Amino acid sequence: MTTTPENGGGTLTDERVDEQTSTDYRYDAGDHEKFSHYAPKDKIMQAMIEGTPVRALCGKLWVPSRDPSRFPVCPVCKDLYENVVQNDDPSS
Repeated sequence: MTTTPENGGGTLTDERVDEQTSTDYRYDAGDHEKFSHYAPKDKIMQAMIEGTPVRALCGKLWVPSRDPSRFPVCPVCKDLYENVVQNDDPSS
């Protein structure tokens, strides 16, 4: 079975959609300003230097800029770290 374009002859083209390369940072509403959160140390350091957001274990997105010892630890981050991350660590 052969098909032809409806508008006469022509060249078939391959249309491609370019992926968006910019990152859309959306900050989560909530208590992220009241707690210190757990996230990978290298990501936190990079975020502090570049001023870009980092995602905590609890899912909060924030830009680290303050001394975390001044705030209580996020209970969700702490629970996830103690019950999931540490249990998955083969060196423990």
